[in-house]
Amino acid sequence: MTQKTRAIILHPYLRDNDYTLRQPEDYLGEATRLAEAIGLEAVHEEVVRITAPRPSTLLGQGRVEQIHEMLGDELEDVELAIIDSDLTPVQHRNLEKEWQVKVLDRTALILEIFGARAQTKEGTLQVELAHLIYQRSRLVRSWTHLERQRGGSGFLGGPGERQIESDRRILADKIVKLRRQLEDVRRTRNLQRRKRKRAPHPVAALVGYTNAGKSTLFNRLTDASVMAQDQLFATLDPTMRVVHLPSATEVIFSDTVGFISNLPTQLVAAFRATLEEVLEADIILHVRDAAHPESDAQKADVLAVLKELGIDEDYNRPVLEVWNKTDLLGTEEFADMRAIAKGRHENADGTIEDPWVVMVSAITGSGIEQLYDEIDRILTLDHIVFNAAIEHEQGAALAWLYAHGEVLETAQQKQHQLVTVRLSQKSAGQFAKQFGIELEEEGVSSLSQTA
Repeated sequence: MTQKTRAIILHPYLRDNDYTLRQPEDYLGEATRLAEAIGLEAVHEEVVRITAPRPSTLLGQGRVEQIHEMLGDELEDVELAIIDSDLTPVQHRNLEKEWQVKVLDRTALILEIFGARAQTKEGTLQVELAHLIYQRSRLVRSWTHLERQRGGSGFLGGPGERQIESDRRILADKIVKLRRQLEDVRRTRNLQRRKRKRAPHPVAALVGYTNAGKSTLFNRLTDASVMAQDQLFATLDPTMRVVHLPSATEVIFSDTVGFISNLPTQLVAAFRATLEEVLEADIILHVRDAAHPESDAQKADVLAVLKELGIDEDYNRPVLEVWNKTDLLGTEEFADMRAIAKGRHENADGTIEDPWVVMVSAITGSGIEQLYDEIDRILTLDHIVFNAAIEHEQGAALAWLYAHGEVLETAQQKQHQLVTVRLSQKSAGQFAKQFGIELEEEGVSSLSQTA
């Protein structure tokens, strides 16, 4: 059995930080879970209170020396120090020099996890790009030979090119190459999205904090077998599956990467091609861990990332909050939460700021049928009731209506069937174009009138 790398984990407690929704100890606990997600063994965890960040080491000199002594004494076999904050290149270099161990800040730690999790070519490219962007700002830490210069060629010679300049240029070239490759990925995704738009299948994107149970819920909704583990960032690569809802509406469920507090901007930028699937979705399912003590803080972090993507109060697609892991709630807590969810659902606008709510347990299956019904209701809010006369020999047209709409009534006539069906305006246009059969609008459904 391979011995785990031993690490200390420190969360710098800055008074200027916003600790309204989370306490420093909560951040420290999350940093520990992040470390454990890549197989590190946390042997010491500590909230380090600092009055003002030092430009050279972030932590005060006294604390730096204290930790140095601790690493040289009872924790001498520690190989790694994780600082749950973003470090400047100078701070990074100085702490490694003081402590004589490798140092990772929060961004580097999350990048390590993403690097270990990426499975597809697209995911690997996105992680590699984020790594390179991060490394480019860290060359001052990585190189100890910055003052050594390569001699110039020619008669005069001259100082030549500094090693760091050469390395920066190499990194810049790699970044340009990766961005080109990811632009190809983006074009491919755009083509796939255009194809999906031509098909009458709406897309429901699952978003949420990492480890909120998105992949488990995705598997429950779609009978898929996406990797779902009780660890942070178990899923990086997006997955899609088609599901038939009770009204015969087909919906494409899309599972996406989980979000986290202070998600590195490099990752948001690198994963933009993937995250744009959320922008194009017909409905967003915001999956929340209802049993987590920091559920409200996690929601705020998810909304912050979505806002960075352009999903804010002006976003006009419906949003449904899925309160997951209700099987972990106590009886009284479950009853209280159900009352809150009921009140929220009845009075909500279905927006990103004021979403509808459904309670489920992806593990036990509780509430899943209600979730299907709710997605169905939301996706058919704009559906209209049409009448169509289908000739008896036009079986394909009738089958199409059953597959893509909700057939409410059929009446046999001598030469044709009269069919009453609920369809979206888009599907009605596709039907008319494909089969040349006129659909006569009967009226707007009660759901549309109340929407």
